[in-house]
Amino acid sequence: MKISGADLHLLSVFDSVVRNGGFSAAQAELGLSQPTISNHITALETRLGVILCQRGRRGFQLTEKGLQVHEVAVDLLRRIDQHSMSLTALKGSLVGQLKIAVVDCVASDPVFRLPEVVHKITEEAPGIRIEIEVEKPGAILRRLAEGDIHAGIGSFDNKIKGLSYTNLYEESHSVYCGKAHPLFSTPDEGITQLEMDKCNWVHRGYWSRERKKSQQVIEADRIVDQIEAQLMFILSGSYIGLLPDHAVSPYLRADRLRKLPPHEDNFDCTMQLVYRSGAHPKTFQVFREKLIGLYRSRAQGRVKATETADV
Repeated sequence: MKISGADLHLLSVFDSVVRNGGFSAAQAELGLSQPTISNHITALETRLGVILCQRGRRGFQLTEKGLQVHEVAVDLLRRIDQHSMSLTALKGSLVGQLKIAVVDCVASDPVFRLPEVVHKITEEAPGIRIEIEVEKPGAILRRLAEGDIHAGIGSFDNKIKGLSYTNLYEESHSVYCGKAHPLFSTPDEGITQLEMDKCNWVHRGYWSRERKKSQQVIEADRIVDQIEAQLMFILSGSYIGLLPDHAVSPYLRADRLRKLPPHEDNFDCTMQLVYRSGAHPKTFQVFREKLIGLYRSRAQGRVKATETADV
Protein backbone atom coordinates (compact mmCIF):
# COMPACT_ATOMS: atom_id res chain seq x y z
CA MET A 1 0.00 0.00 0.00
CA LYS A 2 1.09 3.55 -0.68
CA ILE A 3 1.21 5.66 2.46
CA SER A 4 -0.65 8.95 2.19
CA GLY A 5 -0.68 12.02 4.38
CA ALA A 6 -3.95 10.82 5.88
CA ASP A 7 -2.31 7.49 6.75
CA LEU A 8 0.51 9.28 8.54
CA HIS A 9 -2.02 11.23 10.59
CA LEU A 10 -3.82 8.03 11.60
CA LEU A 11 -0.52 6.35 12.48
CA SER A 12 0.52 9.30 14.65
CA VAL A 13 -2.81 9.10 16.50
CA PHE A 14 -2.30 5.36 16.98
CA ASP A 15 1.23 5.96 18.30
CA SER A 16 -0.10 8.48 20.83
CA VAL A 17 -2.77 6.04 22.02
CA VAL A 18 -0.19 3.26 22.50
CA ARG A 19 2.31 5.50 24.31
CA ASN A 20 -0.37 6.83 26.64
CA GLY A 21 -1.94 3.45 27.26
CA GLY A 22 -5.44 4.12 25.94
CA PHE A 23 -7.87 6.46 24.21
CA SER A 24 -8.82 8.63 27.17
CA ALA A 25 -5.19 9.03 28.28
CA ALA A 26 -4.21 10.25 24.78
CA GLN A 27 -6.85 12.99 24.70
CA ALA A 28 -4.71 15.70 26.31
CA GLU A 29 -1.74 15.05 24.02
CA LEU A 30 -3.80 14.92 20.82
CA GLY A 31 -6.34 17.61 21.69
CA LEU A 32 -9.10 15.31 20.37
CA SER A 33 -12.20 13.85 21.98
CA GLN A 34 -12.30 10.15 22.83
CA PRO A 35 -14.96 9.37 20.16
CA THR A 36 -12.83 11.12 17.52
CA ILE A 37 -9.75 9.13 18.54
CA SER A 38 -11.78 5.93 18.44
CA ASN A 39 -12.99 6.81 14.94
CA HIS A 40 -9.39 7.40 13.81
CA ILE A 41 -8.27 4.00 15.12
CA THR A 42 -11.25 2.31 13.45
CA ALA A 43 -10.37 4.08 10.19
CA LEU A 44 -6.76 2.85 10.46
CA GLU A 45 -7.93 -0.71 11.16
CA THR A 46 -10.16 -0.54 8.09
CA ARG A 47 -7.33 0.86 5.98
CA LEU A 48 -4.92 -1.89 7.06
CA GLY A 49 -7.46 -4.70 7.30
CA VAL A 50 -6.34 -5.81 10.77
CA ILE A 51 -7.53 -5.39 14.36
CA LEU A 52 -5.01 -3.23 16.19
CA CYS A 53 -6.27 -3.32 19.75
CA GLN A 54 -8.86 -4.64 22.16
CA ARG A 55 -10.83 -2.08 24.16
CA GLY A 56 -13.27 -3.05 26.84
CA ARG A 57 -13.57 -3.80 30.54
CA ARG A 58 -10.02 -5.12 30.68
CA GLY A 59 -8.75 -1.84 29.29
CA PHE A 60 -6.65 -1.07 26.26
CA GLN A 61 -4.60 -3.99 24.90
CA LEU A 62 -2.63 -4.24 21.67
CA THR A 63 -3.12 -7.27 19.46
CA GLU A 64 -0.07 -9.04 18.07
CA LYS A 65 -0.57 -7.31 14.71
CA GLY A 66 -1.23 -4.04 16.51
CA LEU A 67 2.18 -4.33 18.15
CA GLN A 68 3.80 -4.90 14.75
CA VAL A 69 1.95 -1.93 13.23
CA HIS A 70 3.07 0.28 16.10
CA GLU A 71 6.72 -0.71 15.59
CA VAL A 72 6.39 0.23 11.92
CA ALA A 73 4.62 3.49 12.80
CA VAL A 74 7.29 4.55 15.30
CA ASP A 75 10.09 3.81 12.83
CA LEU A 76 8.26 5.56 9.99
CA LEU A 77 7.42 8.70 11.97
CA ARG A 78 10.97 8.91 13.32
CA ARG A 79 12.48 8.61 9.84
CA ILE A 80 10.16 11.27 8.47
CA ASP A 81 11.14 13.62 11.28
CA GLN A 82 14.85 12.96 10.64
CA HIS A 83 14.51 13.57 6.91
CA SER A 84 12.47 16.70 7.53
CA MET A 85 15.31 18.10 9.64
CA SER A 86 17.83 17.18 6.93
CA LEU A 87 15.82 18.94 4.25
CA THR A 88 15.37 22.01 6.43
CA ALA A 89 19.10 22.07 7.14
CA LEU A 90 19.70 22.56 3.40
CA LYS A 91 18.35 26.09 3.82
CA GLY A 92 21.18 26.81 6.22
CA SER A 93 18.90 27.34 9.20
CA LEU A 94 18.84 25.27 12.40
CA VAL A 95 15.37 23.85 12.65
CA GLY A 96 14.17 20.57 14.10
CA GLN A 97 13.38 18.58 17.18
CA LEU A 98 15.85 17.90 20.00
CA LYS A 99 14.66 15.33 22.54
CA ILE A 100 16.58 15.11 25.82
CA ALA A 101 15.93 12.82 28.77
CA VAL A 102 17.38 13.49 32.23
CA VAL A 103 17.27 11.65 35.54
CA ASP A 104 15.08 13.13 38.26
CA CYS A 105 16.11 15.67 40.89
CA VAL A 106 18.82 17.52 38.94
CA ALA A 107 17.27 20.97 38.55
CA SER A 108 18.24 21.96 42.10
CA ASP A 109 21.93 21.32 41.42
CA PRO A 110 23.72 24.63 40.68
CA VAL A 111 26.27 22.67 38.62
CA PHE A 112 23.56 21.35 36.27
CA ARG A 113 24.00 23.50 33.15
CA LEU A 114 21.19 22.25 30.89
CA PRO A 115 18.94 25.30 31.60
CA GLU A 116 21.74 27.59 30.38
CA VAL A 117 22.10 25.58 27.20
CA VAL A 118 18.35 25.71 26.59
CA HIS A 119 18.49 29.49 26.98
CA LYS A 120 21.41 29.83 24.55
CA ILE A 121 19.82 27.63 21.91
CA THR A 122 16.44 29.34 22.26
CA GLU A 123 18.11 32.72 21.77
CA GLU A 124 20.41 31.71 18.91
CA ALA A 125 18.36 29.05 17.10
CA PRO A 126 14.65 29.46 17.97
CA GLY A 127 13.77 27.00 15.21
CA ILE A 128 15.11 24.12 17.32
CA ARG A 129 12.21 22.61 19.27
CA ILE A 130 13.63 21.27 22.54
CA GLU A 131 11.80 18.60 24.52
CA ILE A 132 12.92 17.52 28.01
CA GLU A 133 11.68 14.39 29.77
CA VAL A 134 12.50 12.79 33.12
CA GLU A 135 13.38 9.10 32.99
CA LYS A 136 15.17 6.39 34.95
CA PRO A 137 18.78 5.77 33.84
CA GLY A 138 17.92 2.41 32.29
CA ALA A 139 15.03 3.89 30.31
CA ILE A 140 17.29 6.68 29.01
CA LEU A 141 19.79 4.16 27.67
CA ARG A 142 17.06 2.00 26.15
CA ARG A 143 15.40 4.94 24.40
CA LEU A 144 18.75 6.14 23.08
CA ALA A 145 19.52 2.69 21.69
CA GLU A 146 16.10 2.65 20.01
CA GLY A 147 16.64 6.13 18.56
CA ASP A 148 13.67 7.61 20.41
CA ILE A 149 15.68 10.48 21.98
CA HIS A 150 18.82 12.36 20.99
CA ALA A 151 20.61 12.68 24.33
CA GLY A 152 20.45 11.71 27.97
CA ILE A 153 21.97 13.20 31.12
CA GLY A 154 22.45 11.19 34.29
CA SER A 155 24.66 8.72 36.11
CA PHE A 156 24.77 5.31 34.47
CA ASP A 157 26.05 2.29 36.40
CA ASN A 158 25.23 0.03 33.48
CA LYS A 159 26.54 0.71 29.97
CA ILE A 160 25.12 -0.22 26.57
CA LYS A 161 27.24 -0.81 23.46
CA GLY A 162 26.74 1.67 20.65
CA LEU A 163 26.42 4.66 22.99
CA SER A 164 28.99 7.34 23.78
CA TYR A 165 29.45 8.73 27.30
CA THR A 166 30.98 12.11 28.19
CA ASN A 167 31.68 12.97 31.83
CA LEU A 168 30.21 16.34 32.87
CA TYR A 169 30.44 16.79 36.65
CA GLU A 170 30.32 15.04 40.02
CA GLU A 171 27.16 14.84 42.16
CA SER A 172 27.87 14.17 45.86
CA HIS A 173 25.60 11.91 47.95
CA SER A 174 25.41 11.60 51.74
CA VAL A 175 23.24 9.71 54.21
CA TYR A 176 20.28 11.61 55.72
CA CYS A 177 17.51 10.96 58.23
CA GLY A 178 14.22 12.71 58.99
CA LYS A 179 13.27 14.60 62.14
CA ALA A 180 11.22 11.70 63.57
CA HIS A 181 14.13 9.26 63.23
CA PRO A 182 15.97 8.23 66.47
CA LEU A 183 19.32 9.31 64.97
CA PHE A 184 18.10 12.86 64.33
CA SER A 185 18.82 14.00 67.90
CA THR A 186 21.75 11.67 68.58
CA PRO A 187 25.13 13.44 68.85
CA ASP A 188 27.60 12.68 66.06
CA GLU A 189 29.96 10.88 68.41
CA GLY A 190 27.14 8.47 69.31
CA ILE A 191 26.43 7.51 65.69
CA THR A 192 28.70 4.76 64.40
CA GLN A 193 28.53 3.13 61.00
CA LEU A 194 27.24 -0.01 62.73
CA GLU A 195 24.33 1.96 64.22
CA MET A 196 23.50 3.36 60.80
CA ASP A 197 23.65 -0.08 59.21
CA LYS A 198 21.07 -1.34 61.74
CA CYS A 199 18.52 1.21 60.48
CA ASN A 200 15.98 0.60 57.75
CA TRP A 201 17.20 2.13 54.50
CA VAL A 202 15.51 3.29 51.31
CA HIS A 203 17.49 2.58 48.14
CA ARG A 204 17.14 3.35 44.45
CA GLY A 205 16.17 0.34 42.40
CA TYR A 206 18.20 1.29 39.35
CA TRP A 207 21.55 1.18 41.16
CA SER A 208 23.90 -1.55 39.94
CA ARG A 209 24.07 -4.95 41.60
CA GLU A 210 27.58 -4.16 42.84
CA ARG A 211 26.42 -1.05 44.67
CA LYS A 212 23.40 -2.88 46.12
CA LYS A 213 25.68 -5.62 47.43
CA SER A 214 27.89 -3.08 49.17
CA GLN A 215 24.80 -1.55 50.78
CA GLN A 216 23.56 -4.91 52.10
CA VAL A 217 19.89 -4.46 51.20
CA ILE A 218 17.56 -6.37 53.58
CA GLU A 219 13.85 -7.21 53.44
CA ALA A 220 12.85 -4.32 55.73
CA ASP A 221 14.43 -1.78 53.36
CA ARG A 222 12.45 -0.02 50.66
CA ILE A 223 13.33 0.21 46.98
CA VAL A 224 12.19 3.17 44.85
CA ASP A 225 12.88 4.43 41.33
CA GLN A 226 12.71 8.18 41.99
CA ILE A 227 14.69 10.41 44.33
CA GLU A 228 11.48 12.27 45.19
CA ALA A 229 9.96 9.01 46.50
CA GLN A 230 13.18 8.25 48.37
CA LEU A 231 13.04 11.69 49.98
CA MET A 232 9.48 11.07 51.18
CA PHE A 233 10.50 7.84 52.91
CA ILE A 234 13.42 9.58 54.60
CA LEU A 235 11.26 12.52 55.69
CA SER A 236 8.90 10.03 57.33
CA GLY A 237 11.56 9.31 59.95
CA SER A 238 11.31 5.55 59.42
CA TYR A 239 14.21 5.20 57.00
CA ILE A 240 17.62 6.63 56.26
CA GLY A 241 19.19 6.82 52.83
CA LEU A 242 21.56 8.43 50.36
CA LEU A 243 20.41 11.68 48.79
CA PRO A 244 22.12 14.20 46.50
CA ASP A 245 23.50 16.92 48.76
CA HIS A 246 22.20 19.71 46.51
CA ALA A 247 18.61 18.46 46.84
CA VAL A 248 18.30 18.64 50.62
CA SER A 249 19.21 22.28 51.37
CA PRO A 250 15.63 23.52 52.00
CA TYR A 251 14.90 20.54 54.28
CA LEU A 252 18.07 21.13 56.27
CA ARG A 253 17.18 24.80 56.74
CA ALA A 254 13.67 23.82 57.86
CA ASP A 255 15.15 21.32 60.33
CA ARG A 256 13.31 18.43 58.66
CA LEU A 257 16.42 16.48 57.64
CA ARG A 258 19.78 15.83 59.20
CA LYS A 259 23.00 14.90 57.46
CA LEU A 260 24.45 11.91 59.27
CA PRO A 261 28.16 11.35 59.91
CA PRO A 262 30.22 10.01 56.98
CA HIS A 263 29.34 6.45 55.95
CA GLU A 264 31.29 4.13 53.65
CA ASP A 265 28.34 4.24 51.21
CA ASN A 266 28.70 8.00 50.69
CA PHE A 267 29.82 8.59 47.12
CA ASP A 268 30.20 11.06 44.27
CA CYS A 269 28.47 9.85 41.14
CA THR A 270 29.70 11.01 37.75
CA MET A 271 26.96 12.74 35.76
CA GLN A 272 27.32 12.09 32.05
CA LEU A 273 26.01 13.15 28.69
CA VAL A 274 25.13 10.02 26.71
CA TYR A 275 24.18 9.73 23.05
CA ARG A 276 24.31 7.30 20.17
CA SER A 277 27.69 6.79 18.53
CA GLY A 278 28.03 7.84 14.90
CA ALA A 279 26.65 10.70 12.81
CA HIS A 280 24.17 13.18 14.28
CA PRO A 281 21.94 16.00 12.97
CA LYS A 282 23.31 19.52 13.21
CA THR A 283 20.80 20.39 15.95
CA PHE A 284 22.30 17.78 18.26
CA GLN A 285 25.85 18.78 17.39
CA VAL A 286 25.10 22.36 18.44
CA PHE A 287 23.55 21.16 21.71
CA ARG A 288 26.48 18.86 22.52
CA GLU A 289 29.09 21.52 21.76
CA LYS A 290 27.36 24.12 23.94
CA LEU A 291 26.80 21.77 26.88
CA ILE A 292 30.30 20.29 26.91
CA GLY A 293 31.75 23.74 26.29
CA LEU A 294 30.13 25.11 29.43
CA TYR A 295 31.62 22.36 31.57
CA ARG A 296 35.05 22.74 29.99
CA SER A 297 34.95 26.49 30.69
CA ARG A 298 33.97 25.78 34.29
CA ALA A 299 36.82 23.29 34.69
CA GLN A 300 39.33 25.76 33.23
CA GLY A 301 38.00 28.45 35.57
CA ARG A 302 38.63 26.20 38.57
CA VAL A 303 42.21 25.58 37.42
CA LYS A 304 42.85 29.30 37.06
CA ALA A 305 41.38 29.96 40.49
CA THR A 306 43.64 27.30 41.96
CA GLU A 307 46.68 28.71 40.22
CA THR A 308 45.86 32.20 41.49
CA ALA A 309 45.38 30.89 45.01
CA ASP A 310 48.72 29.06 44.89
CA VAL A 311 50.50 32.24 43.89
